[in-house]
Amino acid sequence: MSENVTFHDLKDQSVFITGGGSGIGAALTDGFLAQGCKVAFVQRSDASAFVAEMEAKHGSAPLFIKCDITDVSALQGAMAQAAQAHGDITVVVNNAANDARHNLADITSESWDAGQAVNLKHHVFTAQAAHTGMKAAGGGSIINFSSVSYMMGNAGYHGYVAAKAGITGLTRGLARELGGDNIRVNALMPGWVLTQKQKDKWATPEGLAAHLERQCLKEHLVEDDIVDATLFLASKASRMMTGQALVVDGGVVVTG
Repeated sequence: MSENVTFHDLKDQSVFITGGGSGIGAALTDGFLAQGCKVAFVQRSDASAFVAEMEAKHGSAPLFIKCDITDVSALQGAMAQAAQAHGDITVVVNNAANDARHNLADITSESWDAGQAVNLKHHVFTAQAAHTGMKAAGGGSIINFSSVSYMMGNAGYHGYVAAKAGITGLTRGLARELGGDNIRVNALMPGWVLTQKQKDKWATPEGLAAHLERQCLKEHLVEDDIVDATLFLASKASRMMTGQALVVDGGVVVTG
């Protein structure tokens, strides 16, 4: 949860987060609850303990719906359930992804399709499902999590970087189509955020040192750095921003 910002206009907004019970997603759920939002989130694994923790902390529990985001009908059913519980969804945060490492030689047709399904496909269908409600509410904000990984030209997870590049392009197209309904669509481009998963699986002392050398700011990113930026994009503080790619990476890549 962020301790740096408060966006009063987010109070009572209906927020839907994919992958909102662990890693960056859990920090996002925490951060939106702290703003007084009504939060629903989906993920595959059980998040009951996290829900109880959030209720004890904030006095209100997020709505957890167990769901595989690659099952489009289940995902859209979860969004309908969230809207029924909390009112029309006005903020969608497409956070869920899988950055599992793989080499070119290991890719099969099936693994490629599975990677695109978990990393890209659901962004289209959450936007589709939220559109009508956002229009009825007078507008909304869709925040698609891309990544600086494709901008850096990283190897070792080709399906992931291809999907993240696709998300940036999709964001711009959706922003153009939905802008007439006062729906903003932006991409958020995190750098290497040291979640517990990253520390456990891929962060080595040598790798961390090399990455920090590439950053302008000599401090590793943590979850709240991404929460603050997401809250900004959800809030009317960014009301005239749409179709943009907002980089939060400590100064590794540049845009413009």
